[in-house]
Amino acid sequence: MKIGKLLQQPAGYKAFVPDKFPPEQPIALNTKTQQLHARAVLVLGKLDGITQLLPDLDFFILMYITKEATRSSEIEGTRATIVDVIKSEAGIEHRMPQDVDRILHYIKAMEYGLKRLESLPLSLRFIREIHKVLLEETADAPGKTPGEFRTSQNWIGGGSPATARFVPPPPAELPRCLDDFEKFLYADNLYPPLIKAALAHAQFETIHHFSTGMVELAGY
Repeated sequence: MKIGKLLQQPAGYKAFVPDKFPPEQPIALNTKTQQLHARAVLVLGKLDGITQLLPDLDFFILMYITKEATRSSEIEGTRATIVDVIKSEAGIEHRMPQDVDRILHYIKAMEYGLKRLESLPLSLRFIREIHKVLLEETADAPGKTPGEFRTSQNWIGGGSPATARFVPPPPAELPRCLDDFEKFLYADNLYPPLIKAALAHAQFETIHHFSTGMVELAGY
């Protein structure tokens, strides 16, 4: 299914501009996708059952977030390990990789988001708040406007948009893309929750709302 198009930009590169999201024609799920969805629902049910047996659910969630933070931050080139993170939080003397702070901010942002959901629904404002917590007072913050959507072109891979593996929509297209994205979160459609989450995740990555720092939280 076609979801957008590459459009030539004045600077000479092509950027991907998504079509209306979601498509007016419902996305058809093939047999393999339906089978994977059924398996995912089953596994989530088992996980939910296991949590009823855990002596300390909060500790389990904390360690899961820590592991996920470490693995996801690898996308941004982070080399710190989960052991480095645990030692840092425990105050154990250890020569810490400089990028362990990035993982600690990821954990802080995740914890903030889980708490904030109690008073603020999932929305563009919610996403901006998490981004601010994620980047504020980090080495990645200078010039990246934590908590604000980008106003310049970004790209993935390569030294410039002309050589990039992927160029997200230009800034002028962001308002429409963001509006579609937020409306989809609350749209009354026929997609099961996991499928809807996957579609939202894919669209989030495609738009690439921020200059940097939100790839790690895209699966939040």
